[in-house]
Amino acid sequence: MGGTQLWQWDATDLAKAIRLRKVSSREVTEACLQRLDAVNPKLNAITFQTREQALRDADAADAAVKAGEALGPLHGVPVSTKENIDQKDLPTPNGVVAYKDIIAPADSPVVANWRKAGAVFIGRTNAPAYSLRWDTDNALRGRTYNPWAKARTPGGSSGGAGAAVAAGIGPISHGNDYGGSIRYPAYCCGVAGIRPTMGRVPAFNASAMAERPPTIAMFAVQGPLARRVKDVRLGLNAMSGRDPRDPWWVPAHHHGRARQRPIKAGLITGAPGLYTHPQVAEAVRKAGAALSNAGYIVEEVTPPSIVEARELWLKLVAADIREMLWETIEANADPLGMKAVKLWRDALPSIGIAEYIKGFAQVTRHRREWSLFLEQYPVLIGPNSGDLPFEIGFDTTDMERTHHVLESHALMVVVNLLGFPAAAVPVGTAEADGAPNGLPLGVQVITGRYREDLALDAAEVIEAQHGLETPIDPVW
Repeated sequence: MGGTQLWQWDATDLAKAIRLRKVSSREVTEACLQRLDAVNPKLNAITFQTREQALRDADAADAAVKAGEALGPLHGVPVSTKENIDQKDLPTPNGVVAYKDIIAPADSPVVANWRKAGAVFIGRTNAPAYSLRWDTDNALRGRTYNPWAKARTPGGSSGGAGAAVAAGIGPISHGNDYGGSIRYPAYCCGVAGIRPTMGRVPAFNASAMAERPPTIAMFAVQGPLARRVKDVRLGLNAMSGRDPRDPWWVPAHHHGRARQRPIKAGLITGAPGLYTHPQVAEAVRKAGAALSNAGYIVEEVTPPSIVEARELWLKLVAADIREMLWETIEANADPLGMKAVKLWRDALPSIGIAEYIKGFAQVTRHRREWSLFLEQYPVLIGPNSGDLPFEIGFDTTDMERTHHVLESHALMVVVNLLGFPAAAVPVGTAEADGAPNGLPLGVQVITGRYREDLALDAAEVIEAQHGLETPIDPVW
Protein backbone atom coordinates (compact mmCIF):
# COMPACT_ATOMS: atom_id res chain seq x y z
CA MET A 1 0.00 0.00 0.00
CA GLY A 2 2.99 2.32 -0.25
CA GLY A 3 3.79 4.68 2.63
CA THR A 4 2.33 4.64 6.10
CA GLN A 5 0.44 7.92 5.73
CA LEU A 6 -2.97 7.72 4.06
CA TRP A 7 -2.06 10.45 1.55
CA GLN A 8 0.74 8.19 0.33
CA TRP A 9 -1.59 5.29 -0.49
CA ASP A 10 -2.62 4.39 -4.01
CA ALA A 11 -6.22 4.94 -5.08
CA THR A 12 -6.82 1.23 -5.67
CA ASP A 13 -5.73 0.39 -2.12
CA LEU A 14 -7.72 3.28 -0.64
CA ALA A 15 -10.91 2.22 -2.41
CA LYS A 16 -10.55 -1.34 -1.14
CA ALA A 17 -9.76 -0.25 2.43
CA ILE A 18 -12.74 2.12 2.49
CA ARG A 19 -15.08 -0.62 1.20
CA LEU A 20 -13.81 -3.00 3.90
CA ARG A 21 -14.08 -0.29 6.59
CA LYS A 22 -10.38 -0.55 7.41
CA VAL A 23 -10.18 3.21 6.98
CA SER A 24 -12.85 5.84 6.51
CA SER A 25 -13.21 8.21 3.61
CA ARG A 26 -13.24 11.02 6.20
CA GLU A 27 -9.78 9.97 7.43
CA VAL A 28 -8.43 9.69 3.90
CA THR A 29 -9.88 13.01 2.79
CA GLU A 30 -8.57 14.81 5.86
CA ALA A 31 -5.11 13.32 5.25
CA CYS A 32 -5.07 14.53 1.62
CA LEU A 33 -6.30 17.99 2.66
CA GLN A 34 -3.57 18.18 5.30
CA ARG A 35 -1.03 17.22 2.64
CA LEU A 36 -2.48 19.94 0.42
CA ASP A 37 -1.95 22.48 3.21
CA ALA A 38 1.63 21.28 3.69
CA VAL A 39 2.91 21.32 0.10
CA ASN A 40 0.57 23.36 -2.08
CA PRO A 41 1.94 26.75 -0.90
CA LYS A 42 5.21 25.76 -2.61
CA LEU A 43 3.66 24.18 -5.70
CA ASN A 44 0.47 26.13 -6.49
CA ALA A 45 -0.92 22.95 -8.05
CA ILE A 46 -4.39 23.24 -6.49
CA THR A 47 -5.90 26.62 -7.25
CA PHE A 48 -9.39 26.21 -5.78
CA GLN A 49 -10.12 24.06 -2.74
CA THR A 50 -13.45 22.37 -2.07
CA ARG A 51 -12.61 21.42 1.51
CA GLU A 52 -15.99 21.71 3.23
CA GLN A 53 -17.89 19.95 0.47
CA ALA A 54 -15.23 17.24 0.28
CA LEU A 55 -15.59 16.47 3.98
CA ARG A 56 -19.37 16.34 3.66
CA ASP A 57 -19.06 14.00 0.70
CA ALA A 58 -16.57 11.84 2.60
CA ASP A 59 -19.02 11.53 5.51
CA ALA A 60 -21.76 10.57 3.05
CA ALA A 61 -19.44 7.98 1.51
CA ASP A 62 -18.80 6.44 4.92
CA ALA A 63 -22.53 6.39 5.68
CA ALA A 64 -23.15 4.56 2.39
CA VAL A 65 -20.60 1.91 3.33
CA LYS A 66 -22.23 1.39 6.72
CA ALA A 67 -25.67 1.18 5.11
CA GLY A 68 -24.55 -1.57 2.75
CA GLU A 69 -25.26 0.46 -0.38
CA ALA A 70 -23.79 -0.35 -3.78
CA LEU A 71 -20.35 1.25 -4.03
CA GLY A 72 -18.56 2.56 -7.11
CA PRO A 73 -14.92 1.83 -7.98
CA LEU A 74 -13.71 5.20 -6.60
CA HIS A 75 -15.98 5.22 -3.55
CA GLY A 76 -14.61 7.64 -0.98
CA VAL A 77 -11.33 8.28 -2.85
CA PRO A 78 -10.09 11.92 -3.09
CA VAL A 79 -9.53 13.28 -6.60
CA SER A 80 -8.92 16.66 -8.23
CA THR A 81 -10.10 18.15 -11.52
CA LYS A 82 -8.55 20.63 -13.94
CA GLU A 83 -9.98 24.14 -14.05
CA ASN A 84 -10.93 23.85 -17.71
CA ILE A 85 -13.83 21.41 -17.25
CA ASP A 86 -17.12 22.16 -15.56
CA GLN A 87 -17.78 21.17 -11.98
CA LYS A 88 -21.24 22.26 -10.89
CA ASP A 89 -21.38 25.56 -8.99
CA LEU A 90 -17.61 26.10 -9.27
CA PRO A 91 -15.63 28.44 -11.57
CA THR A 92 -14.32 27.24 -14.94
CA PRO A 93 -11.73 29.96 -15.62
CA ASN A 94 -9.31 27.93 -17.77
CA GLY A 95 -6.46 30.13 -16.60
CA VAL A 96 -8.06 33.35 -17.85
CA VAL A 97 -8.74 36.40 -15.67
CA ALA A 98 -11.78 37.39 -17.73
CA TYR A 99 -13.39 34.01 -16.99
CA LYS A 100 -12.86 33.94 -13.21
CA ASP A 101 -16.57 34.43 -12.54
CA ILE A 102 -17.88 31.84 -15.01
CA ILE A 103 -19.74 29.34 -12.83
CA ALA A 104 -20.53 25.89 -14.18
CA PRO A 105 -24.28 25.17 -14.32
CA ALA A 106 -23.70 21.39 -14.39
CA ASP A 107 -20.99 18.76 -14.09
CA SER A 108 -18.99 17.88 -17.18
CA PRO A 109 -19.15 14.19 -18.15
CA VAL A 110 -15.82 13.40 -16.47
CA VAL A 111 -16.95 14.92 -13.18
CA ALA A 112 -20.37 13.30 -13.45
CA ASN A 113 -18.84 9.88 -14.12
CA TRP A 114 -16.32 10.16 -11.30
CA ARG A 115 -19.09 11.34 -9.00
CA LYS A 116 -21.16 8.27 -9.93
CA ALA A 117 -18.08 6.17 -9.16
CA GLY A 118 -18.03 7.61 -5.63
CA ALA A 119 -15.06 9.98 -5.87
CA VAL A 120 -14.59 12.81 -3.37
CA PHE A 121 -13.50 16.07 -5.04
CA ILE A 122 -10.91 17.99 -2.99
CA GLY A 123 -9.89 20.73 -5.40
CA ARG A 124 -9.24 22.13 -8.85
CA THR A 125 -5.85 22.13 -10.58
CA ASN A 126 -4.00 24.84 -12.44
CA ALA A 127 -3.76 25.25 -16.23
CA PRO A 128 -2.28 27.94 -18.51
CA ALA A 129 -4.54 30.39 -20.30
CA TYR A 130 -6.90 28.48 -22.59
CA SER A 131 -4.88 25.33 -21.75
CA LEU A 132 -2.69 26.04 -24.78
CA ARG A 133 0.83 25.83 -23.35
CA TRP A 134 3.27 23.06 -22.43
CA ASP A 135 4.09 25.05 -19.27
CA THR A 136 1.65 26.00 -16.50
CA ASP A 137 1.48 29.68 -15.58
CA ASN A 138 -1.21 32.34 -15.94
CA ALA A 139 -2.17 35.79 -14.72
CA LEU A 140 -5.18 34.54 -12.75
CA ARG A 141 -3.69 31.72 -10.64
CA GLY A 142 0.06 32.18 -11.08
CA ARG A 143 2.77 29.60 -11.76
CA THR A 144 2.71 25.92 -10.83
CA TYR A 145 6.06 24.43 -9.80
CA ASN A 146 7.49 20.97 -10.33
CA PRO A 147 8.14 19.19 -6.99
CA TRP A 148 11.30 17.60 -8.47
CA ALA A 149 12.95 20.93 -9.37
CA LYS A 150 11.61 24.44 -8.94
CA ALA A 151 13.32 25.75 -12.06
CA ARG A 152 11.87 23.04 -14.33
CA THR A 153 8.40 23.02 -15.81
CA PRO A 154 5.73 20.72 -14.38
CA GLY A 155 4.52 20.48 -17.97
CA GLY A 156 1.28 21.69 -19.42
CA SER A 157 -1.41 22.13 -19.86
CA SER A 158 -2.30 19.72 -17.01
CA GLY A 159 0.70 20.86 -14.98
CA GLY A 160 -1.33 21.38 -11.82
CA ALA A 161 -2.61 17.82 -12.03
CA GLY A 162 0.88 16.36 -12.53
CA ALA A 163 2.40 18.32 -9.65
CA ALA A 164 -0.53 17.52 -7.34
CA VAL A 165 -0.39 13.75 -7.69
CA ALA A 166 3.44 13.69 -7.65
CA ALA A 167 3.41 15.51 -4.29
CA GLY A 168 0.62 13.45 -2.72
CA ILE A 169 -2.35 15.82 -3.02
CA GLY A 170 -4.76 13.00 -3.83
CA PRO A 171 -3.86 9.83 -5.75
CA ILE A 172 -5.67 10.63 -9.03
CA SER A 173 -6.23 13.85 -10.96
CA HIS A 174 -8.05 14.70 -14.18
CA GLY A 175 -6.31 16.11 -17.24
CA ASN A 176 -6.91 16.58 -20.95
CA ASP A 177 -4.62 16.15 -23.95
CA TYR A 178 -4.70 18.17 -27.20
CA GLY A 179 -0.98 17.99 -27.95
CA GLY A 180 0.45 16.06 -25.01
CA SER A 181 -1.20 17.88 -22.11
CA ILE A 182 -1.59 14.69 -20.04
CA ARG A 183 1.56 12.88 -21.14
CA TYR A 184 3.96 15.82 -20.88
CA PRO A 185 3.03 16.75 -17.26
CA ALA A 186 3.17 13.06 -16.35
CA TYR A 187 6.67 12.91 -17.87
CA CYS A 188 7.90 16.08 -16.17
CA CYS A 189 6.47 15.14 -12.76
CA GLY A 190 7.44 11.48 -12.72
CA VAL A 191 3.93 10.02 -12.68
CA ALA A 192 1.72 7.99 -15.00
CA GLY A 193 -1.15 9.04 -17.23
CA ILE A 194 -3.03 8.11 -20.35
CA ARG A 195 -4.31 9.90 -23.41
CA PRO A 196 -7.25 7.63 -24.37
CA THR A 197 -8.59 6.99 -27.85
CA MET A 198 -10.79 9.78 -29.17
CA GLY A 199 -14.34 8.86 -28.18
CA ARG A 200 -13.40 6.74 -25.16
CA VAL A 201 -14.21 9.44 -22.56
CA PRO A 202 -17.12 11.85 -23.12
CA ALA A 203 -16.52 15.60 -22.97
CA PHE A 204 -18.79 18.64 -22.74
CA ASN A 205 -18.83 21.97 -20.90
CA ALA A 206 -22.24 23.54 -20.39
CA SER A 207 -20.48 26.82 -19.56
CA ALA A 208 -18.81 27.00 -22.99
CA MET A 209 -19.83 29.96 -25.09
CA ALA A 210 -19.24 28.19 -28.42
CA GLU A 211 -18.66 24.75 -29.86
CA ARG A 212 -15.08 23.52 -30.00
CA PRO A 213 -12.99 24.02 -33.18
CA PRO A 214 -12.64 20.93 -35.39
CA THR A 215 -9.11 20.03 -34.28
CA ILE A 216 -10.04 20.18 -30.59
CA ALA A 217 -13.06 17.98 -31.26
CA MET A 218 -10.88 15.48 -33.15
CA PHE A 219 -7.54 15.61 -31.31
CA ALA A 220 -8.35 16.52 -27.67
CA VAL A 221 -9.36 13.90 -25.10
CA GLN A 222 -9.95 13.60 -21.34
CA GLY A 223 -7.91 11.26 -19.16
CA PRO A 224 -6.42 10.60 -15.71
CA LEU A 225 -3.00 11.13 -14.15
CA ALA A 226 -1.91 9.06 -11.16
CA ARG A 227 1.19 7.86 -9.39
CA ARG A 228 0.60 4.23 -10.41
CA VAL A 229 -0.51 2.66 -13.67
CA LYS A 230 -3.14 0.58 -11.86
CA ASP A 231 -4.74 3.83 -10.66
CA VAL A 232 -4.64 5.28 -14.18
CA ARG A 233 -6.61 2.22 -15.28
CA LEU A 234 -9.05 2.66 -12.39
CA GLY A 235 -9.56 6.37 -13.10
CA LEU A 236 -9.96 5.82 -16.84
CA ASN A 237 -12.55 3.08 -16.48
CA ALA A 238 -14.53 5.22 -14.04
CA MET A 239 -14.59 8.31 -16.30
CA SER A 240 -15.50 6.49 -19.51
CA GLY A 241 -19.24 6.01 -19.03
CA ARG A 242 -21.76 7.17 -21.61
CA ASP A 243 -22.96 10.76 -21.60
CA PRO A 244 -25.55 11.77 -24.23
CA ARG A 245 -24.15 15.31 -24.37
CA ASP A 246 -21.12 14.03 -26.30
CA PRO A 247 -22.19 12.59 -29.68
CA TRP A 248 -18.60 11.45 -30.36
CA TRP A 249 -18.55 9.01 -27.41
CA VAL A 250 -18.07 5.35 -28.39
CA PRO A 251 -19.30 2.36 -26.33
CA ALA A 252 -16.00 0.50 -26.70
CA HIS A 253 -15.04 -2.39 -24.43
CA HIS A 254 -12.11 -1.86 -22.06
CA HIS A 255 -10.60 -5.19 -23.11
CA GLY A 256 -10.17 -5.96 -26.80
CA ARG A 257 -9.62 -9.31 -28.44
CA ALA A 258 -6.63 -11.27 -27.20
CA ARG A 259 -3.44 -10.63 -29.17
CA GLN A 260 -1.29 -13.46 -30.43
CA ARG A 261 1.56 -14.01 -28.01
CA PRO A 262 4.30 -13.21 -27.60
CA ILE A 263 3.32 -9.62 -28.38
CA LYS A 264 5.68 -7.66 -30.61
CA ALA A 265 6.78 -4.27 -29.28
CA GLY A 266 8.52 -1.68 -31.42
CA LEU A 267 11.01 0.81 -29.98
CA ILE A 268 11.24 4.31 -31.45
CA THR A 269 14.59 5.63 -30.18
CA GLY A 270 14.92 8.23 -32.91
CA ALA A 271 13.43 9.24 -36.22
CA PRO A 272 13.77 12.05 -38.76
CA GLY A 273 12.20 15.21 -37.33
CA LEU A 274 12.21 13.86 -33.77
CA TYR A 275 14.90 15.32 -31.49
CA THR A 276 15.92 12.64 -28.98
CA HIS A 277 18.27 13.37 -26.07
CA PRO A 278 20.67 10.47 -25.43
CA GLN A 279 19.23 9.87 -21.95
CA VAL A 280 15.71 9.80 -23.36
CA ALA A 281 16.77 7.26 -26.00
CA GLU A 282 18.33 5.17 -23.23
CA ALA A 283 15.07 5.34 -21.24
CA VAL A 284 13.24 3.95 -24.28
CA ARG A 285 15.74 1.09 -24.49
CA LYS A 286 15.37 0.40 -20.76
CA ALA A 287 11.61 0.21 -21.22
CA GLY A 288 12.15 -2.18 -24.11
CA ALA A 289 14.42 -4.36 -21.99
CA ALA A 290 11.75 -4.52 -19.29
CA LEU A 291 9.22 -5.74 -21.85
CA SER A 292 11.69 -8.23 -23.27
CA ASN A 293 12.23 -9.64 -19.79
CA ALA A 294 8.47 -10.08 -19.54
CA GLY A 295 8.24 -12.09 -22.76
CA TYR A 296 7.52 -9.41 -25.37
CA ILE A 297 9.41 -9.57 -28.68
CA VAL A 298 11.14 -6.19 -28.81
CA GLU A 299 12.66 -4.59 -31.90
CA GLU A 300 13.86 -1.11 -32.78
CA VAL A 301 11.64 0.14 -35.60
CA THR A 302 11.17 2.98 -38.03
CA PRO A 303 7.53 4.10 -37.90
CA PRO A 304 5.55 5.86 -40.64
CA SER A 305 6.54 9.48 -41.21
CA ILE A 306 6.68 11.51 -38.01
CA VAL A 307 7.75 14.70 -39.82
CA GLU A 308 4.77 14.76 -42.17
CA ALA A 309 2.24 13.90 -39.47
CA ARG A 310 3.68 16.48 -37.07
CA GLU A 311 3.55 19.19 -39.74
CA LEU A 312 -0.07 18.32 -40.51
CA TRP A 313 -1.04 18.53 -36.82
CA LEU A 314 0.65 21.93 -36.61
CA LYS A 315 -0.98 23.27 -39.76
CA LEU A 316 -4.48 22.23 -38.77
CA VAL A 317 -4.20 23.36 -35.14
CA ALA A 318 -2.59 26.66 -36.13
CA ALA A 319 -5.39 27.26 -38.64
CA ASP A 320 -8.07 26.72 -36.00
CA ILE A 321 -6.27 29.05 -33.62
CA ARG A 322 -5.96 31.75 -36.28
CA GLU A 323 -9.52 31.53 -37.54
CA MET A 324 -11.55 30.57 -34.48
CA LEU A 325 -9.57 31.38 -31.32
CA TRP A 326 -6.96 34.07 -31.87
CA GLU A 327 -9.22 37.09 -31.50
CA THR A 328 -10.44 35.75 -28.15
CA ILE A 329 -6.92 34.79 -27.01
CA GLU A 330 -5.58 38.22 -27.97
CA ALA A 331 -8.36 39.91 -26.01
CA ASN A 332 -8.13 37.81 -22.84
CA ALA A 333 -4.91 35.80 -22.46
CA ASP A 334 -2.03 37.03 -20.32
CA PRO A 335 1.00 38.37 -22.26
CA LEU A 336 3.21 35.30 -21.74
CA GLY A 337 0.40 32.92 -22.62
CA MET A 338 -0.31 34.87 -25.78
CA LYS A 339 3.38 34.93 -26.69
CA ALA A 340 3.75 31.17 -26.24
CA VAL A 341 0.79 30.40 -28.48
CA LYS A 342 1.85 32.95 -31.07
CA LEU A 343 5.36 31.51 -31.31
CA TRP A 344 4.28 28.01 -32.23
CA ARG A 345 1.30 29.26 -34.25
CA ASP A 346 3.75 31.29 -36.34
CA ALA A 347 6.16 28.38 -36.73
CA LEU A 348 4.18 27.54 -39.88
CA PRO A 349 2.69 29.89 -42.47
CA SER A 350 -1.03 30.51 -42.70
CA ILE A 351 -3.00 28.12 -44.89
CA GLY A 352 -6.15 28.67 -46.92
CA ILE A 353 -9.44 26.81 -46.78
CA ALA A 354 -8.48 24.46 -49.64
CA GLU A 355 -5.29 23.32 -47.89
CA TYR A 356 -7.19 23.02 -44.61
CA ILE A 357 -9.78 20.71 -46.16
CA LYS A 358 -7.11 18.68 -47.97
CA GLY A 359 -5.21 18.46 -44.69
CA PHE A 360 -8.16 16.92 -42.89
CA ALA A 361 -8.50 14.44 -45.73
CA GLN A 362 -4.87 13.41 -45.12
CA VAL A 363 -5.58 12.63 -41.45
CA THR A 364 -7.29 9.45 -42.62
CA ARG A 365 -4.21 8.38 -44.58
CA HIS A 366 -1.94 8.83 -41.58
CA ARG A 367 -4.30 6.90 -39.35
CA ARG A 368 -4.46 4.09 -41.91
CA GLU A 369 -0.68 3.87 -42.27
CA TRP A 370 -0.11 3.79 -38.52
CA SER A 371 -2.97 1.32 -37.99
CA LEU A 372 -1.32 -1.06 -40.46
CA PHE A 373 2.01 -0.56 -38.72
CA LEU A 374 0.38 -1.42 -35.38
CA GLU A 375 -0.83 -4.69 -36.88
CA GLN A 376 2.85 -5.65 -37.00
CA TYR A 377 3.79 -4.04 -33.68
CA PRO A 378 0.72 -3.81 -31.43
CA VAL A 379 2.78 -1.92 -28.83
CA LEU A 380 5.11 0.98 -29.64
CA ILE A 381 7.47 2.53 -27.08
CA GLY A 382 8.87 6.00 -27.76
CA PRO A 383 9.68 9.32 -26.13
CA ASN A 384 7.03 11.57 -24.64
CA SER A 385 9.22 14.60 -25.10
CA GLY A 386 12.55 13.87 -26.71
CA ASP A 387 14.34 16.26 -24.36
CA LEU A 388 14.73 16.44 -20.59
CA PRO A 389 12.01 18.45 -18.78
CA PHE A 390 12.54 22.04 -19.88
CA GLU A 391 13.18 25.05 -17.68
CA ILE A 392 10.17 27.16 -16.71
CA GLY A 393 9.20 29.69 -19.35
CA PHE A 394 10.84 27.63 -22.10
CA ASP A 395 7.97 28.26 -24.51
CA THR A 396 8.15 32.06 -24.37
CA THR A 397 11.72 32.66 -25.61
CA ASP A 398 12.18 32.79 -29.40
CA MET A 399 11.42 31.00 -32.64
CA GLU A 400 14.64 28.96 -32.58
CA ARG A 401 13.70 27.56 -29.18
CA THR A 402 10.16 26.94 -30.37
CA HIS A 403 11.39 24.83 -33.30
CA HIS A 404 13.49 22.76 -30.90
CA VAL A 405 10.48 22.19 -28.65
CA LEU A 406 8.34 21.14 -31.61
CA GLU A 407 11.02 18.67 -32.73
CA SER A 408 11.27 17.31 -29.17
CA HIS A 409 7.49 16.92 -28.89
CA ALA A 410 6.98 15.55 -32.41
CA LEU A 411 5.91 12.01 -31.48
CA MET A 412 3.68 13.36 -28.74
CA VAL A 413 1.60 15.52 -31.09
CA VAL A 414 1.55 12.86 -33.82
CA VAL A 415 -0.40 10.63 -31.43
CA ASN A 416 -3.03 13.37 -31.14
CA LEU A 417 -3.34 13.55 -34.93
CA LEU A 418 -3.76 9.77 -35.03
CA GLY A 419 -6.35 9.67 -32.26
CA PHE A 420 -4.64 6.63 -30.72
CA PRO A 421 -4.22 5.89 -27.01
CA ALA A 422 -0.84 6.43 -25.38
CA ALA A 423 0.13 5.80 -21.77
CA ALA A 424 2.90 7.75 -20.05
CA VAL A 425 5.08 5.90 -17.53
CA PRO A 426 8.28 6.93 -15.69
CA VAL A 427 11.61 5.27 -16.44
CA GLY A 428 14.10 6.43 -13.80
CA THR A 429 15.75 9.84 -13.57
CA ALA A 430 18.46 11.96 -15.13
CA GLU A 431 21.00 14.01 -13.19
CA ALA A 432 20.50 17.76 -13.47
CA ASP A 433 21.45 20.94 -11.63
CA GLY A 434 18.81 22.04 -9.14
CA ALA A 435 17.28 18.55 -8.98
CA PRO A 436 18.83 16.71 -6.01
CA ASN A 437 16.68 13.64 -6.68
CA GLY A 438 17.18 13.87 -10.43
CA LEU A 439 14.77 14.84 -13.18
CA PRO A 440 12.13 12.29 -14.18
CA LEU A 441 12.53 10.39 -17.41
CA GLY A 442 9.78 8.41 -19.08
CA VAL A 443 8.26 6.97 -22.22
CA GLN A 444 4.90 6.71 -23.89
CA VAL A 445 3.32 3.40 -24.83
CA ILE A 446 1.29 3.76 -28.03
CA THR A 447 -1.30 1.20 -29.13
CA GLY A 448 -4.16 0.91 -31.61
CA ARG A 449 -7.63 2.39 -31.30
CA TYR A 450 -9.43 1.45 -28.09
CA ARG A 451 -6.53 -0.77 -26.97
CA GLU A 452 -5.81 1.20 -23.81
CA ASP A 453 -5.63 -2.21 -22.12
CA LEU A 454 -2.54 -3.16 -24.12
CA ALA A 455 -0.90 0.19 -23.40
CA LEU A 456 -1.55 -0.04 -19.66
CA ASP A 457 -0.46 -3.70 -19.52
CA ALA A 458 2.90 -2.79 -21.05
CA ALA A 459 3.20 0.34 -18.90
CA GLU A 460 2.72 -1.77 -15.75
CA VAL A 461 5.59 -4.03 -16.81
CA ILE A 462 7.85 -1.01 -17.35
CA GLU A 463 6.74 0.57 -14.08
CA ALA A 464 7.52 -2.61 -12.14
CA GLN A 465 11.19 -2.40 -13.17
CA HIS A 466 11.79 1.33 -13.62
CA GLY A 467 9.01 3.25 -11.86
CA LEU A 468 9.68 6.15 -9.48
CA GLU A 469 8.87 6.32 -5.79
CA THR A 470 6.22 8.98 -5.45
CA PRO A 471 4.73 10.96 -3.76
CA ILE A 472 7.72 13.18 -3.02
CA ASP A 473 8.25 16.34 -0.99
CA PRO A 474 9.12 19.48 -2.97
CA VAL A 475 12.92 19.64 -3.01
CA TRP A 476 13.30 23.31 -2.11
